[in-house]
Amino acid sequence: MRNAFAQPPGYDFLWNQLVELPYFRALLRAVESRFYQELPVVEPVLDLGSGDGSFAAHTFSRPLDVGLDPWRGPLWESRMRQAHRLLTLADGAHMPFADGAFRTIVSNSVLEHIPDLDPVLAECYRVLQPGGHLLFCSPSDHFTDWLVGAVIAGDAYRRFFNRIARHHHCDSPAVWRERLRRAGFTVERVWYYFSPRALRALELGHYFGLPNLISKKLTGRWVLFPSVKNPLLRMLERSLRPLYDEPLPEIGAYLFGVARKG
Repeated sequence: MRNAFAQPPGYDFLWNQLVELPYFRALLRAVESRFYQELPVVEPVLDLGSGDGSFAAHTFSRPLDVGLDPWRGPLWESRMRQAHRLLTLADGAHMPFADGAFRTIVSNSVLEHIPDLDPVLAECYRVLQPGGHLLFCSPSDHFTDWLVGAVIAGDAYRRFFNRIARHHHCDSPAVWRERLRRAGFTVERVWYYFSPRALRALELGHYFGLPNLISKKLTGRWVLFPSVKNPLLRMLERSLRPLYDEPLPEIGAYLFGVARKG
């Protein structure tokens, strides 16, 4: 059953994010956005680590209740997108909400950037109602397995790439199940996504995305010409579409989890 926040059938998550983001981020986010369409997203909803609001704006058909982030800059940008009814500047380990304030917590590609996860997961458990869900994703234990640079530089490159990606956690489903169990959660589902080919496209995008970074610094936009008439965007869309449409792999560079309180 599709949730009340799902985008209309036929919404193109890949194209709509490709016109706003560097291609490697657009591909990853588009794959993740599609997962949420049939997940238990029930209001009130907290977006933990809401960032600039781009992901919520494209993934959900209407604003989520609360977006929380520890950084002022992204929240300021998020205000313009109106993807959340309320924006809160706070740390995930010290949420300014009452016990049981939410039915759903969405945390998309956020938890891997937090060095000490236990206090954050304890807070997630506290602010969820019994039966509420935590929906999250993170790089998996296979994240560095297929990196192109590792063929040449081995583990040194793997450490370097995790460092520039600001990853503190790249863990297996078993590690996540135990971590969430300690916090009181029951993991209902967990699955891998993002194939070796998709990971290599993401890896190379960190280097080919330099023009996007320059554009963002100078103009405030990642993509200067976000139009169907932009031949580069159309070429990227055609090359990325097969990766976006891939079936779920048996093992993948990322994992997605659905955990329930109580």
